[in-house]
Amino acid sequence: MTALALGATAALEDGERAWQREALQAEVDVLRDRLVAQRTQVLATLMDNGASWVVADLAAAAAGVVHVPLPVFFTPEQIGHALQAAGVDTVLTLPMLAARWAGAPTVDIAVAAQPLAMLRLPGAPVPMPAGTAKITFTSGTTGAPKGVCLSGAAMQQVAEGLVTAMAPLDIQRHLCALPFAVLLENIAGLMAPLMRGATCVVLPLEQLGLRGSSSFDAVQFQSVVAARQPHSIILLPQMLRAWVGHLLQSGQRAPASLRMVAVGGAAVGAKLLEAAQAVGIPAHEGYGLSEGASVQTLNLPGAARAGSAGRVLPHARLRIAADGEVEVAGSLFSGYLGHTPAPQASQAPPAWWPTGDLGMIDADGFLHIQGRKKHVLITAFGRNVSPEWVETALRGENAIAQAVVFGDGEPALSAVLWPTRPDLPDTVLQAAVEAANELLPDYARIERWARGRADFSAASGLATANGRPQRAAILQMHADALETASRPTP
Repeated sequence: MTALALGATAALEDGERAWQREALQAEVDVLRDRLVAQRTQVLATLMDNGASWVVADLAAAAAGVVHVPLPVFFTPEQIGHALQAAGVDTVLTLPMLAARWAGAPTVDIAVAAQPLAMLRLPGAPVPMPAGTAKITFTSGTTGAPKGVCLSGAAMQQVAEGLVTAMAPLDIQRHLCALPFAVLLENIAGLMAPLMRGATCVVLPLEQLGLRGSSSFDAVQFQSVVAARQPHSIILLPQMLRAWVGHLLQSGQRAPASLRMVAVGGAAVGAKLLEAAQAVGIPAHEGYGLSEGASVQTLNLPGAARAGSAGRVLPHARLRIAADGEVEVAGSLFSGYLGHTPAPQASQAPPAWWPTGDLGMIDADGFLHIQGRKKHVLITAFGRNVSPEWVETALRGENAIAQAVVFGDGEPALSAVLWPTRPDLPDTVLQAAVEAANELLPDYARIERWARGRADFSAASGLATANGRPQRAAILQMHADALETASRPTP
């Protein structure tokens, strides 16, 4: 899998030291030999970003061990489910977290100069697709995460495609701002830069201002970016929104070193991208999914279209089905844990994976995502409306941080809104709704809205661990408020 490309620059900077490629490879070799000697079959990592995580990932690949990266923001129940579902026999984690497995044989070891605990679990082997190298768990819309099995070849294809597409940008420093357990950062922010010979800045996430799955300090983040001077970063839309808001409020600009800030995970919206560009953030939206081994399309400097998810990358193929669903091929996953294998791109004729997303490809080859197929609302007047489309318009207003739209079977749409600041009065939110409505046709406008009673996060139970809104839970919590909400003034 990932190779450490030769180069004069350091492979990693972790805030304590710069890891040259030879020193990093030596650490990888030591851990690889240990995994082989103890006959590890499935390794789970539960730790923060840092050089030790990178070493564990590379060592697992070198040893032919299946790697199961677990986000530290998963609940104990989700972690337990993942360990059992994947048949994990070894866990590498922080000593303070090892206490969760009381009684499990534990050895204290140092990986890349970081003290860690290695636990041995009585994991029974479980069936999984041949060639599985990594299992990424996505929380989806339920509490139990789903295991997506990826081959080394599929991940390599994506990394190589990104290296090819981004070669003109000459990225030599990438700041890793998302958890490595998130596939997007793992492949696009780690595998691809290391393959190219760039330096990855791998700081603990709290140093970047990211805590848990949804708390982000934009002031702290700006100071780190200014100090580290990266060429590229990957962000989630809510992180970009907070960063842009801080720069606008403080009168600052993003560091001139930035050449590319990729944004993924949810729709971004043209207004946010324009605001980012205005304060010096070269933000560009992309699209991907775990079942395609992460990113499939990407806007790039000089080849961008606001409101789109970009053009297809070299490793991927896209098409739109007759019902408007986006289908992908080229770097498909191998199957879900506990399910039948997925179609493989090597089959003839080529197999295509239905993403569940609705979209269209314009005349210039840019993909436009129009929402989730299963979320489409049908109003009482028979109009089909994608709630994500309307939600993106609402989040494009500075006052609205989060929005979820409802209206299936209703004569008009309604929304639950969470403001960007808790002190914003309802009159400001009302003005934001009216501004968003101006951009929408009459059947897609919001007629009633309620202020959120809690933020849409995993902690509140109103979002999954990776930030997707739990629509049913949000509706249940706010049904009475939406029922009594007055209609906005036309």
